[in-house]
Amino acid sequence: MTAPLHVTIDPGAASPPYEQLRAQIADQARNGALPAGYRLPTVRALAADLGLAANTVAKAYRTLEADGVIETRGRHGTFVAAAGDASVREAARAAQEYAARARRLGLGHDAALAAVRDALRAAYSG
Repeated sequence: MTAPLHVTIDPGAASPPYEQLRAQIADQARNGALPAGYRLPTVRALAADLGLAANTVAKAYRTLEADGVIETRGRHGTFVAAAGDASVREAARAAQEYAARARRLGLGHDAALAAVRDALRAAYSG
C-alpha cells in the first residue's frame, strides 16, 4: 500500500513526542488516511525520519498495538489493524465496566454521566 504516513512532532508541545506520534497514527487509522493493512515504517526508520529515539517510537507502537490500532507480524512488519473498530469495541467495554461500577457505588444516572463528562473534559483539554 502506498498511503503516506504524515506525522509532525512539536518539541514545544505539552504532550510528549510518543503521545503525539500515537495520537496522529491512531487518528489517521481511524479516519481512513492509513487504510487497514498499511505497513508502517520500522521503529528505527520512523525514529530516524522524525529525529526521535527508537524507544520513543517503540513506546508509541506498543501503545497503539495494545489499543488494537496496529498489529505486529513478527519479521514481516507492523501494519494498521484490519479491525479498524477495535478502539470502539474497547471503549464500549470500558463504558460497560464503568456503568457497572457506578451502579455498585450507588451513583445515579445523572451523577455517573457527570463524572464521565468531567473525565472526558479533563482528558481532552490537554
